[in-house]
Amino acid sequence: MIKIIPPTQFKKIPWKNGKGVTTELAINDGGDLSDFDWRISIANVEENGDFSDFTGYLRNLVLIYGHGIILKHDNVQFDQLSKTLSFASFEGKSRTHGTLINGSITDFNLITRANLYKVELLTSLKNSTLTLPAANLHFAYSLSGYSYLFQKDS
Repeated sequence: MIKIIPPTQFKKIPWKNGKGVTTELAINDGGDLSDFDWRISIANVEENGDFSDFTGYLRNLVLIYGHGIILKHDNVQFDQLSKTLSFASFEGKSRTHGTLINGSITDFNLITRANLYKVELLTSLKNSTLTLPAANLHFAYSLSGYSYLFQKDS
């Protein structure tokens, strides 16, 4: 089954920390911000600040627009996303602080319940054909705004 999700079906959801709004592209059936297995969203980050707490989840953040962001996790680990489609993976329980590099950014977020899914994140700026590994669920997002959900029929 292939489901095409147009932008008219995306939902605007306030961040858990109240400092912004995310555009939710897709979430598992029955999931909501307080309890979900997987969630895919896009957010505009307009100022430096702390990320929301997602204890129990793995976060994957991809830079899709802007000059970049430096992520500091628990004052120990750093990730610098400064090229379009560069990404970082980190634990949702990490105290993560983002510092913008020369202005606001837009990021793509894939958040999954820890130890429930094996996540493989693929990015490409080129028109290309990808051979996807066997999986129960694939999600594709085009920077032009459409998203595609590929789910294995049970």
